[in-house]
Amino acid sequence: MADPARAQRLAKRISSIVASAIAHDIKDPRLAHVTITDARVTGDLHDATVFYTVMGETLDTEPDYDAAAAGLAKATGILRSKVGAGTGVRFTPTLTFVLDTVPDAARHMEELVARARASDELVARRAAEARPAGEADPYRAPGHGDPDDGDPDRGDEDGDQA
Repeated sequence: MADPARAQRLAKRISSIVASAIAHDIKDPRLAHVTITDARVTGDLHDATVFYTVMGETLDTEPDYDAAAAGLAKATGILRSKVGAGTGVRFTPTLTFVLDTVPDAARHMEELVARARASDELVARRAAEARPAGEADPYRAPGHGDPDDGDPDRGDEDGDQA
């Protein structure tokens, strides 16, 4: 088993080699909007998992995940040979491409937080406009006809201390 620090360095190097190759060397139009986000290498340095995201051509268009996966599957051999030449390790790791769901999960969490903030603002507005159901001051104040005028030394009417 290799050193975990070496595996992390190799993973970082693999992600930069793959990203550079996709951007400059591979001319597949299906990979035009693919971004490499991360890479992980197993402890024996034989397998690498490369995470990617796909952006749409514009902000309003939905990305084509299937075409990007097909383009990456077709380019896996070329990318693996570039990784082997760029890393100089004895055994070039096999490459597996996995769609990274972190950006979608983050977007979903942001939407949930925005909805929670809107709900909190609505509750705060309703609380500010709310009126008490009974009297404005439901607590009795000492000295207003109460048997106990607030004197702590005074006990019950029988003279007992409370």
